[in-house]
Amino acid sequence: QVQLVESGGGLVQAGGSLTLSCAASGRTFTSYYMGWFRQAPGKEREFVAAISWGGGSTSYADSVKGRLTISRDNAKNTVYLQMKSPKPEDTAVYYCAAKSTQTIGVVRSTRWYDYWGQGTQVTVSS
Repeated sequence: QVQLVESGGGLVQAGGSLTLSCAASGRTFTSYYMGWFRQAPGKEREFVAAISWGGGSTSYADSVKGRLTISRDNAKNTVYLQMKSPKPEDTAVYYCAAKSTQTIGVVRSTRWYDYWGQGTQVTVSS
């Protein structure tokens, strides 16, 4: 069991920067594959980025590649999403997700993950 708490959301201007954090409870953080998803009003929740247990492997949605960066600090039980030069279309509620697994799966699917945070709102103004 793990509890996830996101923070760092808010209002940011297009072209600015913002870093989201997701703190996980428990002592087995390194056994979790981590992901970030987002959901805009009226839209389905969509994949943003994922990171492997040790942080050596990452994957991104095409729409955010080169602008958003996922990372993790296992000593702090925290995963981050750094947003550089965000665009108004990045406006959404951002969710952190965790999967307890020893093998990689469908990291881009919401159904693969076991645990979710409550979400943090990011609003990008033009």
